[in-house]
Amino acid sequence: MNPRVRKALFAPCFPGTALPIAQGRARWGIRSTPWHSSTGSETPNWEQGRGTGGIPLYPPIGIHPRGQPTADLQPAAMATPARIHPSSRRGTRRGRSGAKSIGTLLLLAWLWGASSESPAGSLRLEGGPSRCAGRVEVLHNGTWGTVCDDGWSFREGQVVCRELGCGTVLSVAPGSRYGEGMGPIWLDEVNCTGEEKALWECRAKPWGEHNCNHIEDASVECSDSIVATLGTLQLVNGLDHCAGRVEVLHEHMWGTVCDDGWDLLDAAVVCRQLGCGTALAATHGAHFGRGHDPIWLDEVNCTGTEAALVDCRASAWGKNNCFHGEDAGVVCSGSALAAATAPRLANGSTRCDGRVEVPQHGSWASLCDQDWGLAEARVLCRQLGCGTALVAPARSRSGYGAGPTWPNRVSCVGTESSLSMCKVQARGNGSCPHGREALVVCSGNSEGDQVRLVNYGSRCAGRVEIYHNQQWGTVCDDNWDLVDADVVCRQLDCGRALSAPGRGQFGRGDGIIWMDETNCTGTESALSSCPARPWGTGNCYHGEDAGVVCSDSLIPEPAPIRLANTSHRCAGRVEVLHGEHWEAVCKQGWDQRDAEVACRELGCGTALPASEGADFGTGALPVSLENVRCQGTERSLRECPAGRGSCEHAKRAGVVCSGSIVSSFAPVRVVNGSGRCSGRVEVLHAGQWGTVCDDGWDLLDAKVLCRQLGCGTAVLAPHRAHYGQGQGPIWLDAVRCAGTEAALSECRSKAWGTHGCEHGEDAGVICSGSGISDLGSLRLVNSSDPCSGRVEVFHEERWGGICSDGWDLAEAHVVCGQLGCGTAHAVPGSPGFGLGDGFLWVDAVECSGMEGALLECRLKLWGEESCRSKAHAAVVCSASIDIDPRSSEAVRLVNGPHRCAGRVEVFHNQQWGTVCDDGWDLLDAAVVCRQLGCGAALSAPGLSGFGQGSGPIWLDGVSCLGTEGTIAECPGKPWGQHTCNHVEDASVVCAGAGIASSPQLRLVGGLSECSGRVEVFYANKWGTICDDNWDLQDAAVVCRVLGCGAATLAPGSARFGWGTGPIWLDNVSCTGQETDFFQCPAKMWGIHNCHHGEDAGVVCGGNSSSAALRLMDGPHRCAGRVEVLHEGQWGTVCDDGWDLTDAVVVCHQLGCGGAEAAPLQAHFKQGTGRIWLDDVACTGSEEALAQCHARPWGQNNCNHGEDAGVVCSGSGSPNTSSVRLMDGSHRCTGRVEVLHAGQWGTVCDDGWDLSDADVVCRQLGCGSAREAPGRAYFGQGTGRIWLDNVGCTGNEETLAQCQSQPWGHSNCHHGEDAGVVCSEANTTVTVPIRLVDGPNRCAGRVEVEHEHQWGTICDDRWDLRDAKVICRQLGCGTAVAAPGHARFGAGGDPIWLDDVECAGIEGAFSQCSHESWGLHDCNHNEDAGVVCSGPNPLQLRVQDGPGPCAGRLEVLYNATWLGVCGTGWSLLEAAVVCRQLGCGQAQAAPMGAPLDHEPNRVLLEGLSCSGTESLLLECQQSHMGPGPCPQGSVATVVCTEPKGALSSCSALIALLVLVMLLSGGLLWLVLKRRCIAAAQTGAHQRLRDQDAPSTSFQPMGAIYVPSAAGGPEDTEMMQLIEEDAAQ
Repeated sequence: MNPRVRKALFAPCFPGTALPIAQGRARWGIRSTPWHSSTGSETPNWEQGRGTGGIPLYPPIGIHPRGQPTADLQPAAMATPARIHPSSRRGTRRGRSGAKSIGTLLLLAWLWGASSESPAGSLRLEGGPSRCAGRVEVLHNGTWGTVCDDGWSFREGQVVCRELGCGTVLSVAPGSRYGEGMGPIWLDEVNCTGEEKALWECRAKPWGEHNCNHIEDASVECSDSIVATLGTLQLVNGLDHCAGRVEVLHEHMWGTVCDDGWDLLDAAVVCRQLGCGTALAATHGAHFGRGHDPIWLDEVNCTGTEAALVDCRASAWGKNNCFHGEDAGVVCSGSALAAATAPRLANGSTRCDGRVEVPQHGSWASLCDQDWGLAEARVLCRQLGCGTALVAPARSRSGYGAGPTWPNRVSCVGTESSLSMCKVQARGNGSCPHGREALVVCSGNSEGDQVRLVNYGSRCAGRVEIYHNQQWGTVCDDNWDLVDADVVCRQLDCGRALSAPGRGQFGRGDGIIWMDETNCTGTESALSSCPARPWGTGNCYHGEDAGVVCSDSLIPEPAPIRLANTSHRCAGRVEVLHGEHWEAVCKQGWDQRDAEVACRELGCGTALPASEGADFGTGALPVSLENVRCQGTERSLRECPAGRGSCEHAKRAGVVCSGSIVSSFAPVRVVNGSGRCSGRVEVLHAGQWGTVCDDGWDLLDAKVLCRQLGCGTAVLAPHRAHYGQGQGPIWLDAVRCAGTEAALSECRSKAWGTHGCEHGEDAGVICSGSGISDLGSLRLVNSSDPCSGRVEVFHEERWGGICSDGWDLAEAHVVCGQLGCGTAHAVPGSPGFGLGDGFLWVDAVECSGMEGALLECRLKLWGEESCRSKAHAAVVCSASIDIDPRSSEAVRLVNGPHRCAGRVEVFHNQQWGTVCDDGWDLLDAAVVCRQLGCGAALSAPGLSGFGQGSGPIWLDGVSCLGTEGTIAECPGKPWGQHTCNHVEDASVVCAGAGIASSPQLRLVGGLSECSGRVEVFYANKWGTICDDNWDLQDAAVVCRVLGCGAATLAPGSARFGWGTGPIWLDNVSCTGQETDFFQCPAKMWGIHNCHHGEDAGVVCGGNSSSAALRLMDGPHRCAGRVEVLHEGQWGTVCDDGWDLTDAVVVCHQLGCGGAEAAPLQAHFKQGTGRIWLDDVACTGSEEALAQCHARPWGQNNCNHGEDAGVVCSGSGSPNTSSVRLMDGSHRCTGRVEVLHAGQWGTVCDDGWDLSDADVVCRQLGCGSAREAPGRAYFGQGTGRIWLDNVGCTGNEETLAQCQSQPWGHSNCHHGEDAGVVCSEANTTVTVPIRLVDGPNRCAGRVEVEHEHQWGTICDDRWDLRDAKVICRQLGCGTAVAAPGHARFGAGGDPIWLDDVECAGIEGAFSQCSHESWGLHDCNHNEDAGVVCSGPNPLQLRVQDGPGPCAGRLEVLYNATWLGVCGTGWSLLEAAVVCRQLGCGQAQAAPMGAPLDHEPNRVLLEGLSCSGTESLLLECQQSHMGPGPCPQGSVATVVCTEPKGALSSCSALIALLVLVMLLSGGLLWLVLKRRCIAAAQTGAHQRLRDQDAPSTSFQPMGAIYVPSAAGGPEDTEMMQLIEEDAAQ
């Protein structure tokens, strides 16, 4: 056969076969028995016949309903053109004999018969447990599709089982029993007799014609399937075969049982029949989902002794008054779900908080926090009898579980009585990493006093948490001190406060931060009574969580476990305290996991393998426990399941912990502190002592160190080289202890010697040993009040004094603060308060004044008798004096640079407070300055110009005349009455005596007098300034005061060397406009938390350095456009007045010889950015351009067409700095490094963007830039940071040609190293992103992954442009909405990003700008969300209404128009629909017809709107999808039509009528012409036919050749057949 003929005939064949297929009907649906169309007697009446079950009797595929075969019901290959018919007309024209045509027809007939057999592999069962049970699918047109269950019965199932060779039919099931299929629904209303050999022989609707959806997919279970082994009873849709919905098999169909009267006796019969143990629960209300099958049984009433459920009394089969929402279920003891009936909370402070665990295989397994939330926590707390759930934390603060995790997830509504009544399903996504265990805190654990200390292992030490508004939250450390901590300790009955650590020293909490700026007086009975900001308002994050160490935490609690019969406490025979007696533990069942728990509980590290065979004798103690079965994650051996018995096993359990092998630990010591238990931490490694960096150093690390030193427990973990800077290597960094390790070297940390620190970050420790904690017990004696007197400390049951050597206001300030007595007022000599018995406990105290307690100061302890003065220290605190309000002592200025400038505070009622700035002016300030003896008032700043105060606001509405002697004499509101907050605190700057003796200022260590380390002269000493908050505004004031021009840099980190002497100022905060540096706000003199490694510096423009000047776009560095650096930004110079004299100064400053020309009018191209200078007028003798006379910086009347230039005589040498990319996966990706001055260094990421990266990629021949990641994405570099604030236009040839700070000048660290990804690298830096807790993967709360942890994004500045990038990256279409305010629920992970700003055109979210990772001022109530259009954009239309804006709502879902379920439908949803349709506002949301009238109708369920959404897409719920909408109706809507809609519709209707009239006229003319021509042609044809033979060939069998010619394909086929016949 001609290949072209074969191709035309058999193109639509089964893969791998040459059989023709039917396009309009089943491939196997043509009956093999031929029929004859020439007689009508043998033709069935297909229209009138009905099949069994009332189903229309459709013809076999290929038969026309009238009995005549029809071309469009035949296989495409059989629709032979009319030309193949051997008509006399064709025979006469072609003169062909009929032989070849007959042969061809016989061949086609044979092929037709061959096609009547069902092709192999065209039927299958999917989604079931084996090939003989599942959803029915058929193959058509090369695509698998499903069969609708309309009319599906036992007979159809019998045919399917026979065809598949799967035995007989066991059951048939409508309603997608084995899940909803995909793709087309090929067959509907299939009607078999049951005797067919294959499904293709059965009758059905034409292919693809149906009124179904996939929820109606038919299923079959055959006898050869595994289902047959289940018998006539099964539990489905549960966790396993022993839990689920009860279904019984009857009349070859599975059906459910109604829950009327269903109880545990009925469930017991089910469990026994299935061999699943005993019944644990008898569930109601379709707990395991609704069935889709018949409800076979109702009113079941078992006695509990029956052998099978069918033996119980019940209603007749199929007789019930129920619906599937009442389907009964069972949970048997043999199910894994049984574990949920006996949960526990482990590793918490009580039985009502901790990690959620369930029993599994004889041990305990943790629940993963997937889907775990407050609803699940409520059920668990109810089940455990622990009250209500307070919080379900998202991260473990009860420790990570070391054992297995339960392989299932729980989803509760919140009203269930136990977890076993919740929906439990297999997780299905692999293992659950430790740290993701589910946690719960129940109110049964709530302290009655509503405060607790957590995360330290003692109820008297830890992170402070307070209970408010049904939720636990933390306390911010702003203003947190020992007075506040004392209130907490007293409230918890934990003694006195020893320390009040902040900065999250006990780990970061989660959830809300309830309290900020707490300011207790010390007399409160509860922390909630202390003054603070309103609940939940503050500017903190969990890195500032406050903590407390109370004195009672030092009291060792009776250990419930010990190791005996060895010389070391960390090895020996295990003994436990039972009641008041010690008892042994039997070795029977004792294993490594049990040993791990014992070692952890003892603080002895980990269990060594030697524990398995250790034998420490039997001893004489009775046995308390045997068969201990620990999971290995418990905090105490008491938490492990165990039995009690006589221990037939003769041996006793023993353990060898790592803490017993002291030689394996790295030795540690503390130096430069007060005794052997406080000081700088040092560790011995490789034969050399080195320090520990304070990155992440906290009290859990300190706890391990103190234990290793034998120094008790940790009291404080100081940072920032509190005990001085060490020398030698820094051995450890990022230490992370759990608190149970035996030694510091057992804790996790970076590799030895790997760090990014300097010795200014050396860690310290204060342990309770050596009695240093006794310094928490202070008193003031021999005075009439408790806040003044001789200082004494209680140690070794005796009070003793403190030596007065070096004692001054700094030490006194610490004592007053520790005692809650305010600030130090005076330091009188000891005679004023007597000598007592003369006994001294403490010598040589040295404090900075910033310490929270005396034990933090450096001192000599316990009677060293080196006190030279032999005098006792004393103090008078502010709380002890009654100040005359008219005296200068009744007012003070604080937080200023000297005593005559600062925030105004007045003393009243034994307490300092602030003054509100309402009406505050120079007249009020003048009175304050006069009262203080500080001369005239210079200014009266408001709005907390010198920082916000604390405590009461005493005065408001002050209105002085200016002549009063004291502020107390000025009119104002009564004391304490105000309407202000501390943001409005008033301040004063005086010009009097305070200025006369004001400090001096200088720069040292620089190359000139205009650059160097900033030093100030105060109290007859030169000292430095700390770089905290130091910036160009501060530097600008320094440069102005020193006459050094403008500031170009404000370096910190001791850029000009470490200073000596005191650090006088910290947190300087100038506006940049001050005329005197000492007008700038700062901390009090000498008050700081810094070291000299943080000394601030300045580089002014007045020096002769060329760093602030450059020539651009010239032939070499000594010719080009003049640019100057000001305020960290490069700008140009206007050419007004520009001449050769000015050029001389430029050339001289750059070292480029003399000036040859001073071109104007942007001779070297126009610059960009600011025009900094105008009307420059140099004399020619200046050292630098900045010293010339000119307009003020930035003031000009020019544009860049007037940029000035210079040509110097020197040519200079071009900077040939090289560039490279390091630590990337390709030479064209990595960290940017540049070569300068013979040394490689990095580039800071300040301002780093794609334009800068483009230049690097071009310079390296790596194509264009794809991404420009910062924050040391490719790891931190080493050495110098050469460039900062790089600003390329993108057109430069090398990076060195871009604008930037001068070489080596930056304010960065290597954590900000810039990187590049070039196009040639074929690499993309992506930030993993996902949307969770939404209705689908394209809507939900935005979460990003950073450092292997998922976290949320704050909604600050969050908008559709950001959402657009998210949707693009996820492949979810376009952005529909960008909701904030935790629209999709509050996340429980870290808040990773804030202030995200995308342009909307980025290809990936990583290209958007945002704050640094983890830096934010948000809480999880501000989590950002996204709604993308996704795969189902939900197009809308209204049907059957009076117009386009009213009617029944339909939604396009999965390419199918569906109505919307009216359950819960309201005006809120209608408003969104009207808005999306552009139909104005919603007028009504009437309900449509009840679904009883349309029993097979499937509607879209799961839409719920708030009314503010723009699109219905935003209203999706997680359960949205097609459903039966039980007891519901169809949703409709009536909108207000937009203005002009009526007239527009009228015009369209009129136009349509006109078009129809014209079309009708044209159609009549055409038909008239064709009909006349056809009549004439027919007359001639009849005359020719009279000469033709009277008989014609009749095709045999089912072959039917139409008399009319086919289309182009038929014509082509005819030509090919004729060509084949001619060969």
